[in-house]
Amino acid sequence: MTDITLLDGSIGQELVKRAGKRPTPLWSTSVMLEAPYHVGAVHRDYFDAGATIATTNTYAVLRDRLEPAGIGDRFEALIDTALDQAESARAAHGSGRIAGALGPLGASYRPDICPPPEEAEALYADSVRAMNDRVDLFLIETAASVAQAEGALRGASLGTKPVWLSVTVMDDDGSRLRSGEGVGELAAIVKQYQPQAVLVNCSRPEAVAAALDIIAGFGLPFGAYANGFTRITEAFLESRPTVEALTARVDLTPEAYADFALGWVDQSATIVGGCCEVGPDHIAHLARRLRAAGHRIV
Repeated sequence: MTDITLLDGSIGQELVKRAGKRPTPLWSTSVMLEAPYHVGAVHRDYFDAGATIATTNTYAVLRDRLEPAGIGDRFEALIDTALDQAESARAAHGSGRIAGALGPLGASYRPDICPPPEEAEALYADSVRAMNDRVDLFLIETAASVAQAEGALRGASLGTKPVWLSVTVMDDDGSRLRSGEGVGELAAIVKQYQPQAVLVNCSRPEAVAAALDIIAGFGLPFGAYANGFTRITEAFLESRPTVEALTARVDLTPEAYADFALGWVDQSATIVGGCCEVGPDHIAHLARRLRAAGHRIV
């Protein structure tokens, strides 16, 4: 029997669906401005499904994302709203941890427009300070290059909470980050900054196993939470895209997703969950499968 940390699933996509409006470049952040109660409902559903961690809806709550939209002055209020909703969901459930999400600067999958690590550190500092006292850990998400990961690690290290690093890999080659660099090239910064875990997220589940084979060699706890998109399209890599540029898979049922996740556990992963288009039904089925296989969810 293995102790498995079960993450939640998609936050942003769930919020877009529940809000019933077309997504904007600010995506899940817009929902918090208009209907924050949806955020708490999503967290509650994931806890009810069996997840033991609520990932805050702060993936895109970064000053460099808010200021171009003219809402840079709402930064602190948005952080507070995200934390309030996660905390209330945990209180209602009676247990669980809160992970403060730190998304990529600039845009997802665009390490080419991300500032260098020394500048990124300063940009992340505001988020880290704002969340540090109210989260159990920081979760760096969707780092697409070594430099992007380093900048986020530098910023997260300014806090006092454990840090988990999660990277995204090529759709068709899980041994490479989306920058084209090998996953193994993360080894030096992982050794230098010593995150408590290294994960793969927002990648096709078919690409994850190859990445985990490499990450396992870092000697830290590891895991994965994949997305349910057919692939990351060129249209989504343009300036200020929306998720309308991406297509959800129809074949990635809860059963199919659980098959992938149990395979990662067979590779010795101890942290699993879901990313975009992987919802509460997927997490609930995964929880059942993990328990049936003799694992304990912690």
